[in-house]
Amino acid sequence: MSTYSSVVVDAIWQQLNEQDWPAHGLYVVATPIGNRADLSLRAWQTLLRADVIAAEDTRTTAPLLQAWGVRTPLIAVHRHNEAEAGSALLERLARGERVALISDAGAPAISDPGGRLVQTVRHAGYRVIPIPGPSAVTTALMASGVTSDEQPAFIFAGFSPAKKTARQKWLQHWGAQNLPVLFFESPHRLMDCSRDLLQVLGPERRLSLCRELTKRFEQVHECSLAELPDWLSADAHRQRGEFVLILHGLESADSQTLDEQTRDWMRALAGQLSVRDVVRIAMQATGLPRQPLYQYALSLKAQEQS
Repeated sequence: MSTYSSVVVDAIWQQLNEQDWPAHGLYVVATPIGNRADLSLRAWQTLLRADVIAAEDTRTTAPLLQAWGVRTPLIAVHRHNEAEAGSALLERLARGERVALISDAGAPAISDPGGRLVQTVRHAGYRVIPIPGPSAVTTALMASGVTSDEQPAFIFAGFSPAKKTARQKWLQHWGAQNLPVLFFESPHRLMDCSRDLLQVLGPERRLSLCRELTKRFEQVHECSLAELPDWLSADAHRQRGEFVLILHGLESADSQTLDEQTRDWMRALAGQLSVRDVVRIAMQATGLPRQPLYQYALSLKAQEQS
């Protein structure tokens, strides 16, 4: 190791050792979403210094801890026992212990268990210390380019519903938004979801599919909803792994403004007809392109169901 490298390492270790490591605290630690090398040095030291690690699934967590030489005791805290586990962890905090909370991957409490436990600990008057790090949500945003410093807003919708009817209503609601919508999908439902996206939102809407983020076969692909089913079917590998889907917002694609008269009679039609029929009639009557009419019809249907 060069002299320069030694100086850098010494400086990092000094900063870690000078870090405040309060007792009586819950450390909420982000862990890698695929690549074990993404564990931060601060997260590593937190897991080493904790008295106990509360993990979503101890079997999933064990290989990560082994790879990093962490031998801290593990206990299981997941969505099915989060309430009762909270009482046991409060007892540990009362004794002055440091408790580290992790999920299977990424940041706890973001579409993962942990949120209720954090609230319990905070309401009991104990400190919650976030240890930031990997997140599938932010990683997908970084890779897709759907947000910027000028347009930073987005929506995270979690997992899509498993049942077809519920999923189509869910897609209709989120598809009416003017912001990018991120959601998770499981590999065995991916093709069904792609067909529902096309049916509900139409062929022109764009989507970014982020697969196996941070892993060896990481892939980020942008296409229209018309292209998505065929692209997935062209290679079986494209349907494997962990997925973040980003439905692009309507605002960037649809800059035209509908006049008030068109909006008025589209509102009247929306109470009686399907989105498809409302759009078809509106196109024939106004000569306007499909997408702005489709956007407005979707927003009307979402308002009707809310």
